[in-house]
Amino acid sequence: MAQARFLTGSTMGHVVRMTLTGATGITFVFIVDATNLFWIAQLGDPTLVAAIGYAFAIQFFSVSSGIGLMVAATALVSRAIGRGARHDAREQATAAMIWAVAVQSAMALAVIVFRHDLVALAGAGGETAELAARYLALTVPSLGIMAVGMIASAVLRAEGDGARAMYVTLTSGAVSMLVDPLVIYVLGLGLDGAAIGLNVSRCVLCGMGLWFAIGTYGALARPGRASLANVARPYAQIAGPAILTQLSPPVANYLLTVIMAGFGDSAVAAWAVVNRLTVVAFGGIFSLAGAIGGIFGQNLGAGRLDRVRQTYRDALVFCLGYTCVIWALLVAVYGPVARAFALDEEGRAILWAFVTWGAGSFVFAGALFVANAAFNTLGRPARATCVAWARDGALTWPVGVTVAAAYGAVGVIYAQAAVSILAGTGAVLWGWVFVQGLTGEDAAQIDGAPRRGYRDVNRYRRR
Repeated sequence: MAQARFLTGSTMGHVVRMTLTGATGITFVFIVDATNLFWIAQLGDPTLVAAIGYAFAIQFFSVSSGIGLMVAATALVSRAIGRGARHDAREQATAAMIWAVAVQSAMALAVIVFRHDLVALAGAGGETAELAARYLALTVPSLGIMAVGMIASAVLRAEGDGARAMYVTLTSGAVSMLVDPLVIYVLGLGLDGAAIGLNVSRCVLCGMGLWFAIGTYGALARPGRASLANVARPYAQIAGPAILTQLSPPVANYLLTVIMAGFGDSAVAAWAVVNRLTVVAFGGIFSLAGAIGGIFGQNLGAGRLDRVRQTYRDALVFCLGYTCVIWALLVAVYGPVARAFALDEEGRAILWAFVTWGAGSFVFAGALFVANAAFNTLGRPARATCVAWARDGALTWPVGVTVAAAYGAVGVIYAQAAVSILAGTGAVLWGWVFVQGLTGEDAAQIDGAPRRGYRDVNRYRRR
């Protein structure tokens, strides 16, 4: 039986290892997406590229819900592993996987039924709309398959096996990179080929996830009605707010894009470069919340609140160090990047504002992610939703409009940084107070385990 690996050893070591493996997977996903679009673009039909763009915008909501379901699965399973309840962990993993498939399949059905309306709502028309709807019809039925792989990856993270969770993502992405040029370009299947490549990738994600989760850890149990019913409520209590939290960043990005669009095409082009630099350079920050959830969960389940607090501190230190390194690198590559994307004077000013001011603000964005990971895993997921929407929903638009009116297009970058600083500071202080105030009885109540178990653990440690 595998041991709960986050209960011993350096918490900083666990944070670094889990975050960097997660960052590698996230960065590779972005590279695969870019490669997919590249091969579509080689066909010389901009309508196909636009169709995939509209379809991805719609599918994003499905992916966001999948990430929320992953967060919930990691929280539940890691808690059970931490308290040594392996049977409970297996039942929770299986039930979470079944519920995730049900949710994603229902969402897929809704998208298929209303795909033409959704594409029109996204702004597509004519042939582009028809192609986008066709692409959705071919790809969304596999969302349930993808859900299996995502929950299996969440279980691996709950076990503390960041490497195998990364292999799941890397393998599926590598298959996609091999299949896409063949079916899209060589066989000339175009958009249908892109759909085939995506579905094959999702099947590989599912197969690899199950292989590691079952073959390595025996992490799934025989499904039963009782376990499904017992897990449904605690799973939904975490997954619901987590899904809402995941939906807030694209709203903020959309609002800032609207503001930037008022300054012309060159400003929007520079904004597009900034967005792509952001997802590649700060993969470690974006993966931080998902990476440390299992560390929080295992130590909560074991009643090791000292290690919970240490993990919170170490994650913030990692965030600071990682951001400083990336910040320096971005300043160093400013010139080559500006030349590579042929940015004009205004575009260069926007890029410079990002590498000098915007990049530094990711210390606070990362702090917000750390606080949200604590809230999600330690029984207060609604607080994570509140923090995310305070930043992306309440602050972004008014601050963005005000600062852009004063400083022009670069003001959008300043506004994004200011909002991150405000929301990140508030979130990290709220999370710090919460984590510092946790008691053994609080932990037992959050985890749903008998309180006596926590008292026994604490008594044993005092001896």
